[in-house]
Amino acid sequence: MMRHASVLAAYFAQFVKSRLAYRMDFFLDSLGVIAALAVQLTFLGVLYTKIRSLAGWSFDELLLIHGFSLVPLGLFNLISPNLWGFSERHLVEGRFDRVLLRPVDPLFQVLFESFNVAALNEIILGIVLMVVAGARMGIEPVPMDFVAFPVLAVSAAAVYLGVFVILTSVSFWFEDRLGIGPPVYNMIRFARYPVTIYHPAVRLLLSWVVPFGFAAFYPATRFLRAEEFYGFAALTPVMGAVCLGAAIWMFRLGMSRYSSTGS
Repeated sequence: MMRHASVLAAYFAQFVKSRLAYRMDFFLDSLGVIAALAVQLTFLGVLYTKIRSLAGWSFDELLLIHGFSLVPLGLFNLISPNLWGFSERHLVEGRFDRVLLRPVDPLFQVLFESFNVAALNEIILGIVLMVVAGARMGIEPVPMDFVAFPVLAVSAAAVYLGVFVILTSVSFWFEDRLGIGPPVYNMIRFARYPVTIYHPAVRLLLSWVVPFGFAAFYPATRFLRAEEFYGFAALTPVMGAVCLGAAIWMFRLGMSRYSSTGS
């Protein structure tokens, strides 16, 4: 564990050095993320000028859920660019051979070969939204909140990571030219709203099939003091571990089928 942590620190340090060489590019990336988030918040504001509550959920409650959802999403987006195009970059072009030759876990190398530092904006904004929404609702933080928040945020990010590593691993069996990752990624926006507003079939999908509800709504209810969902919130670390464990197993199974490019 300590060895991989030191390797991760080295990867990140080298990446930051390379990005700082092109500061305007980094600035534009960050500006794009902020603009996209501003559009989302504007939509929420417009929605709640017409509708004061949504299936019993107030604007401030929705804002807190949305804020929490940005934190694990930001953590995931820090490394998610390495999963898009994995098939083309590593399998078709043969770069995975180089990964296998190094004395470091292959999945670790794939995930942390580069970073999307602009995703830090999502994490910061998410925390700010949670603080603002909580203050507007008069929710006083308790010491346990400061323990639960990092645990739930990291566990929720593990849900995202597990789902998309599983989708990436499919590339070992067939080349994903259609791209099943982006459509699934678009489902994330549905988990930013209370799952109770959806049809039971959609609730089932977001809770147990593609469990993005455990990456946003369910853990966020812990900070809304919505006791009826505490059981689901407590399951978030379990769901994160299950998704990540399944992803590691799937990736290693795919590796066993890898036979290089032959070139």
